[in-house]
Amino acid sequence: MEFAKVNVEVRSQVGKGGAHKVRAAGKVPGVLYGRKLEPVAVAFEEKALLASLDKEKRRNTVFTLNVAGAGQTESVTAMVRDAQIDPISQRIIHVDFLRVDLDAEVTVTVPLVLTGKAIGTTSGGQLHQSMHVIAIAAKPAAIPTKIEADVTALDMGDALHVSDLKLGAGVRALLDPRDAIASVVAPKAEKVEEAAAAPVEGAVPAEGAAAAGAAPAAGGDKAAAAPAAGAKPAAGAKKEGGGEKKGK
Repeated sequence: MEFAKVNVEVRSQVGKGGAHKVRAAGKVPGVLYGRKLEPVAVAFEEKALLASLDKEKRRNTVFTLNVAGAGQTESVTAMVRDAQIDPISQRIIHVDFLRVDLDAEVTVTVPLVLTGKAIGTTSGGQLHQSMHVIAIAAKPAAIPTKIEADVTALDMGDALHVSDLKLGAGVRALLDPRDAIASVVAPKAEKVEEAAAAPVEGAVPAEGAAAAGAAPAAGGDKAAAAPAAGAKPAAGAKKEGGGEKKGK
């Protein structure tokens, strides 16, 4: 299989001082390691590396590095394991290349893209994506540019899990199959209203409080206002409400 080619040269000057000299010469320092071989300090042209990157795979691009040193050139299949970017200029300042075996798995992360429109969103639910990238293991040539997950069938309260992903041949997820990747949840506004309407533990509702306060007084009224047998109600009996207020 043909891969993008990048020319790199072995550098003898290592450490911070050596890296500074490489950058001063307009190149980028890097290290090539992996497959139980001794790390090799290298230097390369930044534009050559950027031009060889797959626009979709980006760091998961597989390269053929033409490593020149000691009067000979060696072709090495490698990937970018790590890259340091200057926060101001956004230029590459160092790269770690990893030697790979086309017949052995490598561990990488790829974008997770949701497709479709969840049924639950039509009834007010909100689609929540728990993961935006996913760690996988695959042989270099089988690494996908992205993994898609169809959320169309998700109703309110439903979720998609890692086990629901349709991975290509030779690709396996490095996560718990039970981990959720997306779900449809109730709108936050509804949750806030429900929380506001819920009674606070230990608090007595206003109407209940009034009724509770009136209960003892009502019993007192009956005892005080009960006329003797055969007696006519007193003229001031209608003012029992006033007596209740004084009792309070």
